[in-house]
Amino acid sequence: MAHPIDIHVGRRLKARRRLLGLTQERLAKAVDIRFQQIQKYESGVNRISASRLWSLSKALKVPVSYFFEGMNGHEPVSEFDINGDYGFAEAPAAEILDEKETIDLVRYYYQLNEEPRKRLLDLAKAMSGEN
Repeated sequence: MAHPIDIHVGRRLKARRRLLGLTQERLAKAVDIRFQQIQKYESGVNRISASRLWSLSKALKVPVSYFFEGMNGHEPVSEFDINGDYGFAEAPAAEILDEKETIDLVRYYYQLNEEPRKRLLDLAKAMSGEN
């Protein structure tokens, strides 16, 4: 079973890759591995070594700390509980960038100039009922 931290790091990897519009193949080529390995990293099946995490951070233009953002300082309570599962004092924050639609929205939003972005944000606030 994948460790929750490996799953979190994999989700952050996938979110950033998608945000940049990179395929698994292009990212894999940039760090000189096979795309299947990127798939395993993104799902949390395989752990990412420190040197590979550093390479991925350079390829994705983020600091290594990016991959751990959203964990809110939560670490496993103990290595294993009685059932062999890892536990968190609280669950890590949900990944809002898991959906392709969200990634597309963010990408297109930042392609707009400042005034249309402000209008779009105002529209979204109005539609959500936020003042």
